[in-house]
Amino acid sequence: MLAVHFGAGNIGRGFIGALLYQSNFHTTFVDVNERVIDEINEKQQYKVVLADETKETLTVSNISGINSVKNPENVIDAIAKADLVTTAVGPTILPLISELIAKGLQKRLAVNPTPLNLIACENMVGGSDLLKEKVYAHLTEAEIANVEKLFGFPNAAVDRIVPNQVNTDLLEVTVEPYYEWVVDESSMKGDIPQITGITYVQDLKPYIERKLFTVNTGHAVPAYLGHLMGYRTIYDAMKDETIQQVLADALMESGEAIIQTYHFDRQEHIAYIHKIISRFQNPHISDEVTRVGRGPIRKLGPNDRLIRPATMYMDISGNRPTNLAKVIAAALVYTNAEDQEAVQLQSMITEQGVEKTLQEVSGLSADHPLIPIILTELDKLDAQK
Repeated sequence: MLAVHFGAGNIGRGFIGALLYQSNFHTTFVDVNERVIDEINEKQQYKVVLADETKETLTVSNISGINSVKNPENVIDAIAKADLVTTAVGPTILPLISELIAKGLQKRLAVNPTPLNLIACENMVGGSDLLKEKVYAHLTEAEIANVEKLFGFPNAAVDRIVPNQVNTDLLEVTVEPYYEWVVDESSMKGDIPQITGITYVQDLKPYIERKLFTVNTGHAVPAYLGHLMGYRTIYDAMKDETIQQVLADALMESGEAIIQTYHFDRQEHIAYIHKIISRFQNPHISDEVTRVGRGPIRKLGPNDRLIRPATMYMDISGNRPTNLAKVIAAALVYTNAEDQEAVQLQSMITEQGVEKTLQEVSGLSADHPLIPIILTELDKLDAQK
């Protein structure tokens, strides 16, 4: 079986590529990084090392690479023959690869009109929907009608921490042992691929929001509070008892929203929270707080990891999301000269004040009851300076 995977970076190789190998796929990596693609074609294997005490190593083989800049026709040919297409390129890159994917699907319609699923494995909600939208922009109405019949774009929720790293071996990648890959089976076409590690579900939204409002929300706590308190890494921040307490309480707030909205088993979700917290305490993964905290405007968006669970919690429980508000306040005062969004956020606050800026980035109305709760937590942060 052939999988065409866009993105030969650490996540592509260490997460998706590893699972495809374990599922007996030949994986063709597509990337613009000439050095990485050349190395894949020369060595035809790489190592994935687990970031724990065991340092267990998996050697991934049965691979090849295509430089999409130098050899776009080879990518088109590969898509025409593929049994599966996946991506791990980042949300901003999906539109950039859409034209090449569209050409691959056009050729497939002509020479191999069989079902195909294209799964965007990105850290975002609706990644495959976005990919589909951008691919369709390059197709005619007649082609879209045929694509709709044969090709599926199932959304996915993916979760695995792959820390920043520099290895002597260019292709070697270290990943945390834990991972989750959940795919919306209801949007798939043809036979369902049997892939190690995938959980197929009929309704993906509960799993996307469970992950977003536990993993991503949780990660934001040591990132923003840790940065404010002078810690450099997530691991260092997680040693702080104040951060530990805010994290546990914030995830109980978001957890209550998740449990009541989607009817997850309470004890199972609490166990999930504890598992997620333990991941942030892994001494073998040392993410910098600035990497996890980057892009604060996006992360303060109305449907993202901080505002959405806070408003859900208020709506469902009628209680004040005090701990989530602490994290929102810390995100609002986050400063990092190398982070364009952080610079922009502070510029907005300087020009129009924190309250109007909060309304603008969060989508909250001026009279929303969450705003005064956040402003109270901001006053507390100011008092601690």
